[in-house]
Amino acid sequence: MALLSSVFKTKISQVLLPISKHSCFFCSKLPSNNSLVKDQTLLSTFKKCVTLKDVKQVHAQIIQSGLDQNLYLMGKIIVFCAVSDRGSMDYAASVFKNLESPDGFMWNTMIRGFVRTMQVKNIFGYFKKMQENGEKADNFSFSFLLKVSGQLGSVLLGKQIHCSVVKHGLEGHVFVRNTLIHMYGMLKDIDTAQQLFDERPGGNVVTWNVIIDCHVNCGDYKGALECFSRMRRCGVDFDDVTLVAVLTACSALGNLDFGRWIRRLADNAGMGSNVMVLNSLIDMYAKCGQVEEAYKIFNASSERNLVTWNSMILGLATHGHASEALKLFSNLLAEKLQVPNDVTFLGVLCACSHGGMVEKGKKYFDLMTREYGIKANIQHYGCVVDMLGRAGFVDEAYHFIRSMPLKCNAIVWRTLLAACRVHGNVELGEVVRRHLLELEPDHSSDYVLLANMYAGSGKWRDVMNERHAMSTRGVQKPMPGNSIIDMQPIHGAF
Repeated sequence: MALLSSVFKTKISQVLLPISKHSCFFCSKLPSNNSLVKDQTLLSTFKKCVTLKDVKQVHAQIIQSGLDQNLYLMGKIIVFCAVSDRGSMDYAASVFKNLESPDGFMWNTMIRGFVRTMQVKNIFGYFKKMQENGEKADNFSFSFLLKVSGQLGSVLLGKQIHCSVVKHGLEGHVFVRNTLIHMYGMLKDIDTAQQLFDERPGGNVVTWNVIIDCHVNCGDYKGALECFSRMRRCGVDFDDVTLVAVLTACSALGNLDFGRWIRRLADNAGMGSNVMVLNSLIDMYAKCGQVEEAYKIFNASSERNLVTWNSMILGLATHGHASEALKLFSNLLAEKLQVPNDVTFLGVLCACSHGGMVEKGKKYFDLMTREYGIKANIQHYGCVVDMLGRAGFVDEAYHFIRSMPLKCNAIVWRTLLAACRVHGNVELGEVVRRHLLELEPDHSSDYVLLANMYAGSGKWRDVMNERHAMSTRGVQKPMPGNSIIDMQPIHGAF
């Protein structure tokens, strides 16, 4: 889901902040007739700029021409520096500092650049200075501030910005409202997000996409499917972004029937060959246990990106098709059209773990770091620990954890504890248990694993001690037998 989620959020961010040449001052402020020729010459030169060095040279010509206060030209420089990855916010700030009367667009562009580079102090510092200089915050200003509040995960900050939005009378602005809903989704406050959405029923596809994504982001997958069904009843057309979000929810729920219905909708709407939708379908079928169906879609895909390959490799690996996953990885390398990333190697290591291919797993882990320069994260280390533990090399797995440059989390320690349980290594299990007590002392499965390990070795007194410790700390084992009611599409209703 993380693979598709990252693609979906990128698309969402593009529609939440729709700043283009059609909505900026470039189209509304034309140069005067006296400087038109000179301005057009400089603009023509600016269009050829591809690096910051090029922009600096044009800036020097602007200063020599005495046009350093021309907002039209200086705006071009600030936009390049603030919006482009090739720019520099330090240079943008130096240009902005020398402007005598920057307008609202200039201020917003600076704030946008600081949001892009996550310079939090400057974001709110410039917002404060903007208002002190008499420039009124607008829908773009608040869209940027709400976005960064969600990224920071600050509920207090988000609510403060929300209050400011209301005071400025912008709560009803479609872009601001979409960003408000999206922010509360990022803050895991689905109730407030849904309330804001319900206060203004209807809306276009972007608004519906935002609320569906909020439910997915908050783990309310059933709510996401309900939102989509409601969207269909309201007669709002969906797009590829909608389908990706809904298929992500189907993947998480294992709701194969709903996912198949979405596939039919995609085909009927002419979106069946969209690469984002295909990637989501592959992920959905794989996570619902239909690996063969996922593989059929993969083989029939005329367009594949790295997400396509990663989804299929992970799907095969997690369902025990280790050889097929590694063969697919070899095909990826042979085609030389896509460069594997950290997610690709996560699937490869997972395949080695499920297939008991310890030596191959070690080789691929070394290949990832040495040849491709990919820095291993905790998930990669966890896969190696799982691989070693499954194969019975629990002592080696322990030493591997101790040599990690990252701090080991409870999940990786618990993976090793489970391996100790399977292979009956009580002594190491007790050592691992002490590490877990420091991280998550009240996790019931740790007590159960150690108690079962003692029972397997006939240490019944230690079993009773573990059970007593659970009772004393008030730790309860989760009750089995949960019921799940799947929400199925009622085709006649749509």
